[in-house]
Amino acid sequence: MYFHKEGRKLILGMLMVILVIYAAMIFFVQHWNFFHYFFITLLLVLWVLVSLFFRIPRRIFTNDDQRLIAPADGVIVTIEEAEEKEYIKGECTQISIFMNGTDVHVNRYPCDGTIEYYKFHRGNYFVASYPKSSVLNERTSVGLLLPDGQKIMIRQIAGTMARRIVCYARVGEKVKQNQEMGFIKFGSRIDLFVPKHFLFEVNVEDVVKNAVTPVCSIVPAPVETAPTQSE
Repeated sequence: MYFHKEGRKLILGMLMVILVIYAAMIFFVQHWNFFHYFFITLLLVLWVLVSLFFRIPRRIFTNDDQRLIAPADGVIVTIEEAEEKEYIKGECTQISIFMNGTDVHVNRYPCDGTIEYYKFHRGNYFVASYPKSSVLNERTSVGLLLPDGQKIMIRQIAGTMARRIVCYARVGEKVKQNQEMGFIKFGSRIDLFVPKHFLFEVNVEDVVKNAVTPVCSIVPAPVETAPTQSE
């Protein structure tokens, strides 16, 4: 396990502040009581909890060019038909993954592709499990063109506590499956918009792990045949 680069300065800074407070208490407080021990313990517990938000555990990634792999840790809270108007511009299926405080908060690309679209949206900070948070909260939208020409969109959504979305997407960049896409500091939610004909391998309330759990199979787009005219 190691700590993500987005949290290293915060983790080190908090530790330095705690050490300074501890040194000052040793210097100025001659007789320690329950309150002093409790206060230092509370600071250390807080530091450990914040550090865990930025942990990156060692994992064996799932590499499969016929599947989309979970872009985030968390619980599946939504699988439903949706109208995506930003990039796909049409009907699709939306899958939402809610990240709680104990999940790993790094986000990864679910498949290979080329980034065709990126946009950051300012917004509110409603609870991320609220359905409308997908369009009302602060968020980033990344449109990905798959090698076979089909489109998916990945949306990072801030929540009540998560007020710092980091996204490394650049339009025109070719990305690989399980490559880092970004980080949501203190968690929240990821929405994945995919073609309706993709076959899902997860259900609502399933727990998934980023770069490990397959969420759906990539199915070629159905071929539309022109209607024949009878003579």
